[in-house]
Amino acid sequence: MTKPLSVDLRGRVARYVLAGHSRRQAARVFGIGVSSAIRYVAQYLRTGTVVPAKQGGDRRSKLRGHEDFVVHRVLEVPDISLAELAEELAARGVHIHPSNLCRFLLAHGFIYKKNAARGRAEAPGCPATAQ
Repeated sequence: MTKPLSVDLRGRVARYVLAGHSRRQAARVFGIGVSSAIRYVAQYLRTGTVVPAKQGGDRRSKLRGHEDFVVHRVLEVPDISLAELAEELAARGVHIHPSNLCRFLLAHGFIYKKNAARGRAEAPGCPATAQ
């Protein structure tokens, strides 16, 4: 996400439009997008200010308080799938996508490793001795 435009520019756009010019004309004069000019003026009319809203959101994990359960469950059943683990967490009232579980497990030192007994997959049309 890009940084918001300066409050000064936003204010000049809003004042320009309130002085009787169109939003499209303001966008052309100040070199910004038409939708941006529309939003700046609408925000000014609604709130009386053109200060941009805070960026970013809540970055706390849905697994807060359930970390021990997830780690112990993976240690108990090493071949548990992410979907199965997500279902078990849903039964506990925590609804989380398997991709978020994957990020959590990677951050806690768990890695996905293929079964060493099965070996590597060979490239198509390439004999194993050529590797």
